[in-house]
Amino acid sequence: MTTRTALRQMLALLEGERQALAALDIDRITNCTNGKMELCDQLDKVRPEDLDEECLGLLDAVRRLNTINRRLRNLIATNVQSRIDAIAGASGTYQGLPGHALPQGF
Repeated sequence: MTTRTALRQMLALLEGERQALAALDIDRITNCTNGKMELCDQLDKVRPEDLDEECLGLLDAVRRLNTINRRLRNLIATNVQSRIDAIAGASGTYQGLPGHALPQGF
């Protein structure tokens, strides 16, 4: 499989993941994750200097869609936490230990 093909497949998987996240389709989210892991293993072997303009454009699109998906995952996680807190009658159910904050972007 060429780098271009792998990047196109990654873009398709990320689009599928976005749709699965919007629909809260756990099976499809899991399938997309597995597919992304396989493609990442393949793309790890690619050297940046070997990418042509089309591949660089695809890579940029993959990065942007991945950022959108990460934000959507964070929004869903926040919503789920709020609902769990409301059911439990407590706030911050899963806030972790003091001093152990997650890095920005998570």
